[in-house]
Amino acid sequence: MNLGILSVVLVCYIIVVTYLSYLGYKQTKNAEDYMVAGRQMSGWVMALSYASTFISTSAIVGFGGAAGVFGFTLMWLSFFNIILGIFVSFILLGEPIRRMTNNLGTSTLASMLGERYQSKFITWFIGLMIFLLMPAYTGVVLIGGARFVEESLKIDFNLALLALALIIALYVGWGGLKGIMYADAFMCGMMILGMVVLLFKSYAVVGGVTAGHQALTNMAQLVPENLAKGGHLGWTAMPKLGSPIWWTVISTIVMGVGIGVLAQPQLILRFLTVPNKRALNRAVLTGGVCIFLFTGTAFMVGPLTNVYFYETLGKISIVVAKGNTDLIIPTFINSVMPPAYIYMFMVTLLSACITTVNGLIHVQSVAFSRDLMATWNVKMSPLLLSRIGVVLGTVGAVALAYTLPISIIARATAFWFGICAAGILPALIGAIFWRRVTRQAAVWSVALGYGVSIFGFVFLHASEAVPFGISKAIFGKPTLLLFPWTHVDPLFYSIIVSTAALIIITFLTSPLPKEHLDRCFQKIRKTPEISSGEEMRA
Repeated sequence: MNLGILSVVLVCYIIVVTYLSYLGYKQTKNAEDYMVAGRQMSGWVMALSYASTFISTSAIVGFGGAAGVFGFTLMWLSFFNIILGIFVSFILLGEPIRRMTNNLGTSTLASMLGERYQSKFITWFIGLMIFLLMPAYTGVVLIGGARFVEESLKIDFNLALLALALIIALYVGWGGLKGIMYADAFMCGMMILGMVVLLFKSYAVVGGVTAGHQALTNMAQLVPENLAKGGHLGWTAMPKLGSPIWWTVISTIVMGVGIGVLAQPQLILRFLTVPNKRALNRAVLTGGVCIFLFTGTAFMVGPLTNVYFYETLGKISIVVAKGNTDLIIPTFINSVMPPAYIYMFMVTLLSACITTVNGLIHVQSVAFSRDLMATWNVKMSPLLLSRIGVVLGTVGAVALAYTLPISIIARATAFWFGICAAGILPALIGAIFWRRVTRQAAVWSVALGYGVSIFGFVFLHASEAVPFGISKAIFGKPTLLLFPWTHVDPLFYSIIVSTAALIIITFLTSPLPKEHLDRCFQKIRKTPEISSGEEMRA
């Protein structure tokens, strides 16, 4: 380790990020600035912030490691991330959500849904779910960053984790969303540079695209026995249809995260920061290219690590990483890259970690101050409550990061994305596209979506139910049902229940007042684009 080079890299990095956070701090004058960046961010800054918040160390380290085990099948997740996470989100959902929050004077997803359906329950319940469950996702993002620092600098994992958490808490509490987004844009540029170099270097060390893929195909017989029995047919082939691994990869990783991205509070919040639809449209190309580079690189490099490690060490990646998928990518990078690049990529992964955790902690702090405390009529300064939320969210994330088991990053990410999709997505789509949806239908949809999803994770889905041990303690068996339910992600049935409740109960109950609906949908259906100045006057 060259302390001189490392020190220069880190000092320059910290100076730039601190300066950008300071700019955000100077421009944060009120709660709206802190929560939604004053609603005047440019489209390209929003797109870079969205992409860097979306793609964290959980994608690069966690899902890259999972790709090292399951193979190129995870490229389907990259496809869903681009199509749903960028094109559908920005073009179909972004503008109605942005306008409706303006119409209702709200600044969070939970408060928008609560106002749209005239339900305080929806606001505080979604806020509570965010505040209680999001630390699991935040914790695994921290783990990803800390694991790379641990491997690169050979320092204690606990020390690396604590240092990251303190840096992030200071940036979020200080600069608010403006500071976060300015820093995100810079760090997204660092991530693009790092991932492009990693992609080209990875193919170079395995002999090129054709040779590398052929070598990986020829290694199918090296798939571990337990994976082969589960349906693994090789790193360049889809798993056997209907097998345990097929259900894990497709239902949990690909569909769980691919659909769940549409209901991520920290990403939806970015739509509220731009002044008009034109900014959203201009952000599509930037966001799409970034997501392709980030996820595509991670999911291509992951499987190729098997070729490199087998040719150099005679072992596949999961064996080299001693069974911990979260160490596959850090170990590979430290093996093939020169020290100077390792320091640069450490900055890349620090950027991926910090940008995402910044966004998550910010959303938790807003959920605490706006969706919980304000709804419960707690009389304190919104900015003070938000900063209290920062502290509580950070403590919760660090506590979980210390206690979660190995190889947890991809699983915990899929858990959070899936539970958001089940609990929020049907009510969100109904809120912006269907005037007829009633308060009662939305309440039951949200409650059942979260409730059935949590029930599935606790009593049915083996990856979580077995470690939790609640089903075993109550019913004497690790899961209530047998295969395939032990491997079917709860998203599949919970979102069906949530959607059915929304539709059926809507037709059985009375609609909301027309005056309220007119206010909610004001200008949402208007075709001609208006300028930001006209919109602000409106």
